Amino acid sequence: MNQSCPVILIDDDRDLLRATAQTLDLAGFSVTACGSAREALPLLHPMFFGVIVSDIRMPGIDGLELFERVKSIDADIPVILVTGHGDIPMAVKAIRDGAYDFIAKPFAADRLVQCVRRAGEKRGLVLENRQLRQSVEGEEDDLSLIGQTLVMERLRRTLKQIADTDVDVLLTGETGTGKEVVASLLHRWSRRSRGNFVALNCGALPEQIMESELFGHEPGAFTGAQKRRVGRIEHSSGGTLFLDEIESMAQATQVHMLRVLEMREVTPLGTNEVRPVDLRVVAAAKLDLGDPAQRRDFREDLYYRLNVVTLSIPPLRERRDDVPLLFRHFAQRAAERFRRDVPDLTASVSSYLLKHEWPGNVRELTHYAERFVLGLEPDNDKLPLVATDLSHTIGDALPERMARVEADIIRQTLQAHEGDVRRTIEALGIPRKTFYDKLQRHGIVRGEFSGRD
Repeated sequence: MNQSCPVILIDDDRDLLRATAQTLDLAGFSVTACGSAREALPLLHPMFFGVIVSDIRMPGIDGLELFERVKSIDADIPVILVTGHGDIPMAVKAIRDGAYDFIAKPFAADRLVQCVRRAGEKRGLVLENRQLRQSVEGEEDDLSLIGQTLVMERLRRTLKQIADTDVDVLLTGETGTGKEVVASLLHRWSRRSRGNFVALNCGALPEQIMESELFGHEPGAFTGAQKRRVGRIEHSSGGTLFLDEIESMAQATQVHMLRVLEMREVTPLGTNEVRPVDLRVVAAAKLDLGDPAQRRDFREDLYYRLNVVTLSIPPLRERRDDVPLLFRHFAQRAAERFRRDVPDLTASVSSYLLKHEWPGNVRELTHYAERFVLGLEPDNDKLPLVATDLSHTIGDALPERMARVEADIIRQTLQAHEGDVRRTIEALGIPRKTFYDKLQRHGIVRGEFSGRD
C-alpha cells in the first residue's frame, strides 16, 4: 500500500488533532480527523483499507474501547495508539491483544509517519490476500491461476466454459506455468469429477514401460509380468487422463494412442480383448505442436486428433503484474508452513520480482518465496538478470537463438548458486533429469562453476 492510504486520526485535543493531521497530510496520507471515537466508528467497515491512529485517554469511548470495537468490525485493521507515559502499560497490553503499535507522547513526526506507513503496507497485504482467496474460490490447487491480468481472466473464463464438455484439450505452455493445475481444474469442474484424475508424464518413462503403464498387461505378456495390471487409460475411464509432455511419447506408442482416441477402446498387452473406455484426454506440451519444425517426430494426425480445443498458458514474463500478487501469497503460505513471519519486502526483492524473467515460471516463483521466508535467498544484486546479446544470432532460426538464451540462463543460474545442483534446479524450476539433459545438450560442464552436487 502506498503513502496515500487513508488514515482516521482521533483525538479530543483539537490543537493536537490539527497539528498531527497536518503532519500526516504533508507526508502524503489522506487524513480524516475526528474529535471522538464515536465520530470515527461509522467510517469503519471490513473493507476499510487504511489505518487508525487514536489517543488512548478520551471522554466517552476511549482508545482501548475503540480498539475492541474495531476488532469486532475487522481484527486486521491496524490500530496505532497514542499514549502518555502513564498509559504505556495499557498500550503494551493492547498490542498483545492485537493492536498494531503505540507511540508515546511527545513523539517525533518521522516516528509517526514511518509507523503509519508500515501499518498501511500491512493492511494492503491483508486485503490482497483476501482477494486472492476469493479469486481461487478456496481451492489450494488453483494457486498457479491466481492473477488479475486480462490473459488470466480469459483463461479462467474459458476453463469454466469448456470444463463440463467432453472435448479433448491440448494445453501448451512452458515448464512450471501450471499445465497440470489447469488439467486438474478441467476435471474438478466437470461432471467427471467423481471419476479418477490420472496423470502420466510421457517423458519420464522408457518406451517399454510406457506401453504397459498406458494400456496395461496380462500375466505373461512379457518377462516379469507376473500378474494382471490395469493401465492408466482404463483406470481413468469415467474420469480424465492427463498426458504431460506428450511430445516425448514414442512413435509406436503414438500409433496406439491415436486408436484409443478414435475408438475409445483399449487392448492390454498380452491379450486380444478389446475393452471400451469412457475418458476425456487432456494433453500438455512444452512445444508448439502446430509448428512442423517443433513437432518433428510427433504424428500430425495425433496432433489434430488432440487439437479439438487448445489452451495456451502464459509464462510469468507475459503477466508481470501478477508476480507481486503471487509472490505475496506464496510467501504467506510458506510462512504458515514454516511457522515464521514474512520478512519485510526490500527494494532489492521488489525490483527482482518485476525484472527477473522467471524461466521456471510459477514453480520457480514458489521456491523463491519459500527461500525468501527462510532467509536463504542471497542478495539479489548477486543474481544477474539475463541480458543476452542476440545481435550475433540475427541470422539464425528462432530455435537456435532460443537455445542460446536457455544456455545463458542455465550458466548464470549455476554461477549465482556456485554450481549447487539442488538450488540451481529449484531456481530453474525443472526436473533433475531435464537439467542434466540440458547440460549435455548445451555442452555445459557443471564443475567449472566450483560447486557441489
